[in-house]
Amino acid sequence: MSQSLPRRPVDIPRVIANALTFDIWSPGIMNVPSAETIDQLFAELDERGIRYLLVGGIALLRYVDGRNTEDIDLIIARDDALMIPRLVITEHDRDFAQASFGELRVDLLLTSNPLFAHVLQHRAETDVVGGRVIRVADPAGMVLLKLYALPSLYRQALYEKVRLYEADIAMLIQTQAVDTEGVMATLAQHVSPSDEAELRAIVAEIRERIARGGRFGGAE
Repeated sequence: MSQSLPRRPVDIPRVIANALTFDIWSPGIMNVPSAETIDQLFAELDERGIRYLLVGGIALLRYVDGRNTEDIDLIIARDDALMIPRLVITEHDRDFAQASFGELRVDLLLTSNPLFAHVLQHRAETDVVGGRVIRVADPAGMVLLKLYALPSLYRQALYEKVRLYEADIAMLIQTQAVDTEGVMATLAQHVSPSDEAELRAIVAEIRERIARGGRFGGAE
Protein backbone atom coordinates (compact mmCIF):
# COMPACT_ATOMS: atom_id res chain seq x y z
CA MET A 1 0.00 0.00 0.00
CA SER A 2 1.40 3.41 -0.98
CA GLN A 3 2.36 5.93 1.69
CA SER A 4 0.91 9.43 1.86
CA LEU A 5 3.35 12.28 1.44
CA PRO A 6 3.62 14.68 4.40
CA ARG A 7 1.27 17.66 4.66
CA ARG A 8 2.69 20.95 3.44
CA PRO A 9 2.60 24.20 5.44
CA VAL A 10 0.46 26.81 3.68
CA ASP A 11 0.88 30.56 4.12
CA ILE A 12 -2.71 31.57 3.30
CA PRO A 13 -2.16 35.37 3.15
CA ARG A 14 0.86 34.94 0.88
CA VAL A 15 -0.96 32.56 -1.48
CA ILE A 16 -3.90 34.94 -1.87
CA ALA A 17 -1.66 38.00 -2.21
CA ASN A 18 0.39 36.33 -4.94
CA ALA A 19 -2.74 35.27 -6.83
CA LEU A 20 -4.19 38.79 -6.78
CA THR A 21 -0.91 40.52 -7.53
CA PHE A 22 -0.13 38.40 -10.57
CA ASP A 23 -3.68 38.12 -11.94
CA ILE A 24 -3.20 39.19 -15.56
CA TRP A 25 -6.96 39.38 -16.16
CA SER A 26 -7.83 41.87 -13.44
CA PRO A 27 -4.63 43.56 -12.22
CA GLY A 28 -5.16 46.12 -9.52
CA ILE A 29 -8.94 45.67 -9.42
CA MET A 30 -9.04 44.04 -6.00
CA ASN A 31 -7.23 45.13 -2.89
CA VAL A 32 -5.09 42.46 -1.30
CA PRO A 33 -6.57 41.32 2.03
CA SER A 34 -4.20 41.58 4.95
CA ALA A 35 -3.02 38.64 7.05
CA GLU A 36 -4.98 40.23 9.92
CA THR A 37 -8.22 40.13 7.91
CA ILE A 38 -7.74 36.44 7.11
CA ASP A 39 -6.93 35.63 10.74
CA GLN A 40 -9.98 37.60 11.90
CA LEU A 41 -12.26 35.46 9.74
CA PHE A 42 -11.06 32.28 11.43
CA ALA A 43 -11.07 34.02 14.83
CA GLU A 44 -14.75 34.90 14.42
CA LEU A 45 -15.57 31.35 13.36
CA ASP A 46 -13.83 30.08 16.49
CA GLU A 47 -15.35 32.64 18.85
CA ARG A 48 -18.88 31.69 17.77
CA GLY A 49 -18.16 27.97 17.87
CA ILE A 50 -19.12 27.63 14.21
CA ARG A 51 -18.41 24.36 12.49
CA TYR A 52 -16.68 24.90 9.15
CA LEU A 53 -14.19 23.22 6.84
CA LEU A 54 -11.54 24.84 4.68
CA VAL A 55 -11.65 23.39 1.15
CA GLY A 56 -10.74 24.58 -2.35
CA GLY A 57 -7.35 25.69 -3.58
CA ILE A 58 -5.93 26.61 -0.17
CA ALA A 59 -6.73 23.18 1.24
CA LEU A 60 -5.35 21.50 -1.89
CA LEU A 61 -1.98 23.17 -1.39
CA ARG A 62 -1.51 21.21 1.86
CA TYR A 63 -1.27 17.99 -0.14
CA VAL A 64 0.04 18.74 -3.63
CA ASP A 65 1.57 21.47 -5.73
CA GLY A 66 -1.32 23.65 -6.82
CA ARG A 67 -2.36 26.91 -8.31
CA ASN A 68 -2.58 30.31 -6.70
CA THR A 69 -6.08 31.07 -5.47
CA GLU A 70 -7.65 34.44 -4.77
CA ASP A 71 -10.24 33.39 -2.25
CA ILE A 72 -11.05 31.13 0.68
CA ASP A 73 -13.54 28.28 0.25
CA LEU A 74 -15.47 27.03 3.27
CA ILE A 75 -18.10 24.38 3.85
CA ILE A 76 -20.54 25.88 6.33
CA ALA A 77 -24.24 26.01 7.19
CA ARG A 78 -25.91 29.12 5.79
CA ASP A 79 -27.41 30.01 9.19
CA ASP A 80 -23.95 29.78 10.74
CA ALA A 81 -22.49 32.03 8.04
CA LEU A 82 -25.17 34.62 8.83
CA MET A 83 -23.92 34.70 12.44
CA ILE A 84 -20.73 36.46 11.33
CA PRO A 85 -21.59 40.17 10.91
CA ARG A 86 -18.60 41.00 8.71
CA LEU A 87 -19.24 38.07 6.35
CA VAL A 88 -21.51 39.65 3.74
CA ILE A 89 -23.27 37.21 1.41
CA THR A 90 -23.71 38.80 -2.00
CA GLU A 91 -25.48 35.96 -3.80
CA HIS A 92 -26.47 32.38 -3.11
CA ASP A 93 -28.50 29.39 -4.21
CA ARG A 94 -29.27 26.13 -2.42
CA ASP A 95 -25.72 24.77 -2.54
CA PHE A 96 -23.37 27.74 -2.89
CA ALA A 97 -22.92 31.34 -1.80
CA GLN A 98 -20.47 34.10 -2.60
CA ALA A 99 -19.46 36.39 0.24
CA SER A 100 -16.89 38.94 1.29
CA PHE A 101 -15.14 39.52 4.59
CA GLY A 102 -13.64 42.95 4.30
CA GLU A 103 -11.40 42.76 1.24
CA LEU A 104 -11.32 38.95 1.33
CA ARG A 105 -13.50 36.97 -1.07
CA VAL A 106 -15.06 33.89 0.52
CA ASP A 107 -16.88 31.15 -1.42
CA LEU A 108 -19.27 29.06 0.65
CA LEU A 109 -20.35 25.46 0.04
CA LEU A 110 -23.56 25.17 2.00
CA THR A 111 -24.50 22.16 4.11
CA SER A 112 -27.99 22.18 2.57
CA ASN A 113 -26.19 19.96 0.06
CA PRO A 114 -26.00 16.50 1.68
CA LEU A 115 -22.55 15.69 0.24
CA PHE A 116 -21.09 18.93 1.57
CA ALA A 117 -22.63 18.15 4.96
CA HIS A 118 -21.05 14.67 4.85
CA VAL A 119 -17.59 16.08 4.07
CA LEU A 120 -17.92 18.63 6.88
CA GLN A 121 -18.85 15.92 9.37
CA HIS A 122 -16.57 13.06 8.31
CA ARG A 123 -13.58 14.33 6.29
CA ALA A 124 -11.90 16.90 8.56
CA GLU A 125 -8.31 17.31 9.71
CA THR A 126 -6.81 20.10 11.78
CA ASP A 127 -3.85 22.27 10.89
CA VAL A 128 -2.06 25.19 12.50
CA VAL A 129 -1.95 28.29 10.31
CA GLY A 130 -0.49 31.50 11.68
CA GLY A 131 -0.62 30.07 15.17
CA ARG A 132 -4.33 29.24 14.87
CA VAL A 133 -5.84 25.74 14.67
CA ILE A 134 -8.17 25.49 11.67
CA ARG A 135 -10.30 22.66 10.23
CA VAL A 136 -9.28 21.48 6.76
CA ALA A 137 -10.70 18.82 4.44
CA ASP A 138 -8.61 15.65 4.31
CA PRO A 139 -7.42 14.22 0.95
CA ALA A 140 -10.43 11.91 0.55
CA GLY A 141 -12.73 14.85 1.24
CA MET A 142 -10.98 16.89 -1.44
CA VAL A 143 -11.32 14.04 -3.96
CA LEU A 144 -15.01 13.67 -3.07
CA LEU A 145 -15.69 17.35 -3.74
CA LYS A 146 -13.77 17.46 -7.01
CA LEU A 147 -15.30 14.26 -8.39
CA TYR A 148 -18.76 15.48 -7.38
CA ALA A 149 -18.22 18.68 -9.39
CA LEU A 150 -17.08 16.95 -12.60
CA PRO A 151 -20.45 15.91 -14.09
CA SER A 152 -21.74 19.48 -13.87
CA LEU A 153 -18.54 20.84 -15.41
CA TYR A 154 -18.84 18.38 -18.30
CA ARG A 155 -22.48 19.32 -18.89
CA GLN A 156 -21.51 23.01 -19.00
CA ALA A 157 -18.63 22.22 -21.39
CA LEU A 158 -16.16 23.84 -18.97
CA TYR A 159 -13.35 21.64 -20.22
CA GLU A 160 -10.48 23.76 -18.88
CA LYS A 161 -11.87 23.33 -15.37
CA VAL A 162 -12.43 19.64 -16.06
CA ARG A 163 -8.77 19.26 -16.99
CA LEU A 164 -7.62 21.05 -13.82
CA TYR A 165 -9.97 19.13 -11.54
CA GLU A 166 -8.98 15.77 -12.99
CA ALA A 167 -5.30 16.68 -12.56
CA ASP A 168 -5.97 17.63 -8.92
CA ILE A 169 -7.80 14.36 -8.33
CA ALA A 170 -4.96 12.39 -9.89
CA MET A 171 -2.32 14.15 -7.79
CA LEU A 172 -4.28 13.55 -4.59
CA ILE A 173 -4.74 9.87 -5.39
CA GLN A 174 -1.10 9.49 -6.37
CA THR A 175 0.45 11.29 -3.39
CA GLN A 176 -2.04 10.77 -0.54
CA ALA A 177 -3.05 7.08 -0.73
CA VAL A 178 -6.74 7.97 -1.06
CA ASP A 179 -9.18 5.06 -0.68
CA THR A 180 -10.98 5.55 -3.99
CA GLU A 181 -13.38 2.66 -3.35
CA GLY A 182 -14.53 4.36 -0.17
CA VAL A 183 -14.83 7.66 -2.01
CA MET A 184 -16.95 6.09 -4.75
CA ALA A 185 -19.17 4.32 -2.23
CA THR A 186 -19.95 7.70 -0.69
CA LEU A 187 -20.44 9.41 -4.04
CA ALA A 188 -22.88 6.72 -5.14
CA GLN A 189 -25.29 8.04 -2.51
CA HIS A 190 -25.20 11.57 -3.95
CA VAL A 191 -25.01 11.27 -7.75
CA SER A 192 -27.10 9.59 -10.43
CA PRO A 193 -26.22 6.04 -11.56
CA SER A 194 -25.03 7.36 -14.93
CA ASP A 195 -22.78 9.96 -13.28
CA GLU A 196 -21.44 7.33 -10.90
CA ALA A 197 -20.50 5.08 -13.84
CA GLU A 198 -18.68 7.96 -15.58
CA LEU A 199 -16.82 8.90 -12.40
CA ARG A 200 -15.79 5.29 -11.79
CA ALA A 201 -14.37 5.21 -15.31
CA ILE A 202 -12.40 8.42 -14.68
CA VAL A 203 -10.97 7.06 -11.42
CA ALA A 204 -10.07 3.74 -13.06
CA GLU A 205 -8.25 5.57 -15.87
CA ILE A 206 -6.31 7.65 -13.34
CA ARG A 207 -5.33 4.55 -11.36
CA GLU A 208 -4.21 2.76 -14.53
CA ARG A 209 -2.01 5.70 -15.48
CA ILE A 210 -0.49 5.81 -11.99
CA ALA A 211 0.23 2.08 -12.22
CA ARG A 212 2.06 2.68 -15.50
CA GLY A 213 4.22 5.29 -13.80
CA GLY A 214 2.45 8.33 -15.19
CA ARG A 215 2.68 11.63 -13.38
CA PHE A 216 0.13 14.36 -13.13
CA GLY A 217 0.15 18.10 -12.72
CA GLY A 218 -2.02 21.10 -13.43
CA ALA A 219 0.25 22.18 -16.28
CA GLU A 220 -0.38 19.12 -18.40
